[in-house]
Amino acid sequence: MTTPMIPDPEAIVLLAQWMSPSFPIGAFSYSHGLEATVAAGIVSDAASLEVWLSGVMEHGAGVNDLIFLHAAHAAQSDAELAPINALALALAPSRERLLETTQQGASFCQTVNAVWGGDLPDLALPVAVGAAAARQSLPVDLTARLYLHAFASSLTSAAIRLVPLGQTDGQRVLKALLPLIARLVDSSAAKTLDDLGSCAFLADIAAMTHETQYSRLFRS
Repeated sequence: MTTPMIPDPEAIVLLAQWMSPSFPIGAFSYSHGLEATVAAGIVSDAASLEVWLSGVMEHGAGVNDLIFLHAAHAAQSDAELAPINALALALAPSRERLLETTQQGASFCQTVNAVWGGDLPDLALPVAVGAAAARQSLPVDLTARLYLHAFASSLTSAAIRLVPLGQTDGQRVLKALLPLIARLVDSSAAKTLDDLGSCAFLADIAAMTHETQYSRLFRS
């Protein structure tokens, strides 16, 4: 019988710190288009939130971010990171989604450089996390799992404020998404930049709509 490998506890704690809501990247101020979706009545309760989040993760930014994270983790130099980052920026489907990934990514790099040392350039968020994890010798699969969970957690927190959704219902949604997160992380390990693609069109349109939304709480 094969004994399963137990992740390094120090790696888990470090990644938990990076993915914590207290890590200063401003994740709480972005809704990834969810605010416009709530305003349109598409997301109005826990069930519709779960459907929306599942779609975004499986067919939109979620899976693409995992591919970018893996590619950045495997890059051997800043020269190899540059085209990966350029592609991540080029695929942002709206101005606010570009702002979302660039500002959070830049804040992430600046904080990691200041606290852990290094000279990471400003990067899109998934590229930044992958590159930083490689420099800290953190396992890419664990990094990807906590990254995607943090993505879902941040948007669930936004939904709790926007719908409004109860805290308990928010946790139920996150629990229901755990199998999907595990499946997406496992399948992303074998994917390359050639596998990038998105068909989360309603989420992309919501992000564009949010740019001109009259009353709003979030930056995307």
